[in-house]
Amino acid sequence: MVKLVVSLVFIFLAMKLGIIILRGLARPAPEPPPTGEMRRVSLKYRCPTCGVALKMTAAPDSDPPPPRHCMEDMQLVAPIE
Repeated sequence: MVKLVVSLVFIFLAMKLGIIILRGLARPAPEPPPTGEMRRVSLKYRCPTCGVALKMTAAPDSDPPPPRHCMEDMQLVAPIE
């Protein structure tokens, strides 16, 4: 009789925990805070170390800082007109 009660309590707790986990997963993620207005830019950068190229099309301001790659700032190749 004791084994039956213990097993029923265990099953109840496992189901309760499973429902709590599923409810947490079913909730949508909160919206990210607004970061401000993005501006259109057309800049091309190149990594001086490995040579990878990057085209930036949007930035928070018209003169953004260069992105980093290989732990160094990328070099501005030319603004694309």
